[in-house]
Amino acid sequence: MTPQVLVVGAGPVGMTMAAELARYGVPVRIVDKAAQRTDKSKALVIWSRTLELFDRAGCSGTFVAAGHKVTAANIVAGQKAIGHVDISVVDSPYPFALMLPQSETERLLEEHLARLGVRVERQVEVASFAKQDHGVTTVFRHADGREETLETDWLIGCDGAHSTVRHGLGLSFLGDTLQSDWMLADVHLSGYPFPESEIATYWHEDGVLVVFPISPGRARVIADIGQSTGALPPQPTLEQTQQLIDRRGPGGMVVSDPIWLTAFRINERKVGDYRSGHVFVVGDAAHVHSPAGGQGMNTGMQDAFNLAWKLALVCRKTCSEKLLDSYSVERSAVGEQVLKAAGRLTAVAIMRNHTAQIVRNVLGHALFGLGPVRRAMANQMAEVSIGYDHSPLNGPAAHGMTGPEPGERVVPVAGQVPAGSGNVPRFALFAEFGSGVTELIKEFAELLDPDLRPPLHTGGMWLVRPDGYVACVARSGDTKAIADYLGALGRGAVICRE
Repeated sequence: MTPQVLVVGAGPVGMTMAAELARYGVPVRIVDKAAQRTDKSKALVIWSRTLELFDRAGCSGTFVAAGHKVTAANIVAGQKAIGHVDISVVDSPYPFALMLPQSETERLLEEHLARLGVRVERQVEVASFAKQDHGVTTVFRHADGREETLETDWLIGCDGAHSTVRHGLGLSFLGDTLQSDWMLADVHLSGYPFPESEIATYWHEDGVLVVFPISPGRARVIADIGQSTGALPPQPTLEQTQQLIDRRGPGGMVVSDPIWLTAFRINERKVGDYRSGHVFVVGDAAHVHSPAGGQGMNTGMQDAFNLAWKLALVCRKTCSEKLLDSYSVERSAVGEQVLKAAGRLTAVAIMRNHTAQIVRNVLGHALFGLGPVRRAMANQMAEVSIGYDHSPLNGPAAHGMTGPEPGERVVPVAGQVPAGSGNVPRFALFAEFGSGVTELIKEFAELLDPDLRPPLHTGGMWLVRPDGYVACVARSGDTKAIADYLGALGRGAVICRE
């Protein structure tokens, strides 16, 4: 079958993109210039919201079974506890951070893709591409030097921070490289003073030390190691890692048997627009930022979830291409928020001024003593607070209604089929049964899931997008408001929120 969509890059984001499109019946081809999947742990955390979105494809359980649950995060300065954030309070079927090395995430995603009938083509590099009025022409270079030309309707660049697709579009990757060096050590660790279900961040006068438990007896250690001086940061040794832990940690922790030692510098960059005609950039091809908070891979995967259902509706000719304009608007705003939040966390952690450190510690202790602050931090970490308040897809909301507003996430209910499940990208209707509702579902059979769900609050109707965010809200029985929204969406008309 001739592919409608070409996905370039087969990391976690690219495979998520290809899998979602394939699940929705869109012919897709995915290529990567690397010879094999990564064997490194790299991106380590899968957050609650990402697991909720994977639930629509029925594969969250596979990830959870392979990973290690973390339910809290601690901040310590010297011998004083600054704060404790309980992730288990997050209102989600997955109230935890799932520690899963990227090598395992990629393995599970590739198996998921294979079940959908899609094979990752490796050692296939994009030599060039050209945008056409109604598609894209791409030239590949295979490992044996052979060149191949492919015509597709759409091209999606999920090819990382050094994206060939982004360069080919001439998109500016605006931002900076922070002038500090960092080390990362995946090691075996003994003497950890917290439960292995908790993260620890140590604020020290020299900088920061963060310990992420990966599995029993194994952890990731990240720390800043000073101002950048050379062209590349110096690679750490196990001995240097131990010295740094002894200096900044509480004492008693011992590292051994390193699995991966590396150094890096933090880039904070982002493109202005995630779309150019029939070409999109997704994940690190569109935005890179500090690893503080572990949001990078998850943000990229959620870019993919956002784009996939929209592109599938366009490929199926259910909606016009105008629907795709919302992708960059929605995800660029999220990317900007993540970039700023991660940058702030990094700046707070590595401040050097002694007086500023004292103020930080006092204020931090006071703020983390407030329950609402701890809950807000947990929700931000878990990414369940992400929403699309200013989305062009937000429809009208009946005044005085209790419940989520357009653009807000609908909390998944255990035992209820998530919106966007199955092999067709349909909206879900949360409403009381009635003759008007039955007729509405029949009229918009291509856009509305035939399975009605209970209303989110008495007296209302909620139309929910295939990615689980509210599209519009009406009073019970006001099927015209829902019909007007779906009709406008199908025609490609502008949706106005009243």
